[in-house]
Amino acid sequence: MHTDPKRPAALLCALALSAAFPAAAQEWPSRPIRMMVGFGPGGGTDIIARMVAQPLAEILGQPIVVENKPGAGGTLAANTVARAAPDGHTIFVMNNGHAVSAAVYQKLPFDSVKDFAPVSTLCAQPLVVVAGKNFPAQDLGGLVARAKAQPGKLNYASVGIGSTQHFAAELLRQLTDIDIVHVPYKGTPNAVAAVMSGEVELLVEVASPLLGQIRAGELKPLAVTSPKRYDGLPDVPTAVESGVAGYDVTTWYGLAFPAGTPAPIVEKMNQAVRKALAQDAVRKQAMAAACLPEASSPDALGRHVSAEIERWKGVMQKAGIAQQ
Repeated sequence: MHTDPKRPAALLCALALSAAFPAAAQEWPSRPIRMMVGFGPGGGTDIIARMVAQPLAEILGQPIVVENKPGAGGTLAANTVARAAPDGHTIFVMNNGHAVSAAVYQKLPFDSVKDFAPVSTLCAQPLVVVAGKNFPAQDLGGLVARAKAQPGKLNYASVGIGSTQHFAAELLRQLTDIDIVHVPYKGTPNAVAAVMSGEVELLVEVASPLLGQIRAGELKPLAVTSPKRYDGLPDVPTAVESGVAGYDVTTWYGLAFPAGTPAPIVEKMNQAVRKALAQDAVRKQAMAAACLPEASSPDALGRHVSAEIERWKGVMQKAGIAQQ
């Protein structure tokens, strides 16, 4: 029998690595952890990051420093993490924009899947399809009927071409086969103001910044985009309940290390996330931000990111939106 002279050396190397991984996890974290956020202070991603940073620091025994690096739809922060040492001391707060960017841009300085080691989801926010208070339709079915009766006459706002809000509305258009016109604005406040003034008829936006106007009667909620009804708007049906099968869109948040981070470190952080999200104070903060807290396995988050990238690529192709 032929014996490969390289095999003993390879086996010894593998054994040494497997022995080192548990030791690395026991010693980790050995210094403060950088938590990279690709958007500015006070935004949704920043709020979620700060919501979990302190309880995770208490569980892990090291400070977690939230570092905002806004720009290019979150890709500057993502690139910082992708290029960081895979030692568990730099982590990325990703959201659905990470998947959208992978669909929108032909070239990124990193691979949105292969250059990251997923840890866990954190929470998900429903979006709401809203109209101005004087819009004739009272629900999503009424909107679809009106749009089909007046093809090309209704406009919908978004916070910009290629944004999650744009794609969410475009997916609704595709699933219902209605002809509505996209009007991009710079930021949520401008888009909301346009709907309230009647400049445009519709908007699909994250629930949290709309709650005040909805409760004041200035915006009319037609449906939520999550699979289940949202506790903050219990009387508003889901899009699926309203007859739009397959319409499930949320703004989701998760954590990821650089690719190559030892599996025991990923698992230790995953367990810390589960403990943090189980705390009553954290759950209350999440719900106040219209975010439903839920941890996942690393593999589940990885599969979700890949599936989201493919879904939004499909929406773009069907809509004839060119990659940038």
